[in-house]
Amino acid sequence: MKKRWIVIIVWVILLATIGIVIAKGKKGALSSLQPSFVPVQKLLEEAAQDEAGGDKLKAKQAYQEIILEYPDYDKIEEIQNKLGNLNMGIIFSTLQTPQSLMHQVEPGDSLGKLAKQYGTTKELIKRSNGLKSDVIRVGQKLRIWKASFSVLINKSQNILILKSGQEVIKMYHVATGREDKENATPIGIFKIASKIPHPVWFKAGSAPIPPESPENELGSRWMGFDVDPHYGIHGTIHPRMIGEHATAGCVRLTNPEVEELFDLLPMGTQVTIQN
Repeated sequence: MKKRWIVIIVWVILLATIGIVIAKGKKGALSSLQPSFVPVQKLLEEAAQDEAGGDKLKAKQAYQEIILEYPDYDKIEEIQNKLGNLNMGIIFSTLQTPQSLMHQVEPGDSLGKLAKQYGTTKELIKRSNGLKSDVIRVGQKLRIWKASFSVLINKSQNILILKSGQEVIKMYHVATGREDKENATPIGIFKIASKIPHPVWFKAGSAPIPPESPENELGSRWMGFDVDPHYGIHGTIHPRMIGEHATAGCVRLTNPEVEELFDLLPMGTQVTIQN
């Protein structure tokens, strides 16, 4: 499992990183990384100090360096998780980055209008600015995340990759369709065409199952695809089956993780599904 994860990490970096050459010759690179990971420990210490001091961007650089330069590190999955959680903390914060801007509220502005104007979501604007309601006032300054998001799903590895622009933000374990033709998760490029919090499950041959029911297979959130509305990304009541080919074709995450994505991804977000 660890070896497979390392392969995924390297594959993602090759797709997402421009201008960085990682390949140093497979045998030569591996042999040079085997003896010691002292530089990794130093980078981890620096990242911890930077995070404790509130410099999230500098801590992020340290984690990225570990992933790029030491992909054979035996705790690389842990580092990837640290980076993913740090990225989410940055996105949901007031921190100014090249991917964000400040908007001063003008007469006629609303969260819905601003979300549409900047290609984001009301939920992300609220979380980034600590808003408890949809009410905003003229003259108020709001931090807006302006970079677009996209999703890449690898069915064979049951991995969902969240990207903002060309940057890999976070990787999630998911469940996808069972390995038979009838329940296979579709391959292709889709867009999110519907978003429903606390969805009702319209189970075939059954009465609608309400959101609060422990039998509702959709979990806490639903994001449906444009090509076929029967398929989408949703939560689950079976978190132990995440990582397996266990669905009727949809992509499942744990409820906390699908809620995180729900707040980030606006309508029209591109979702690419590959084998």
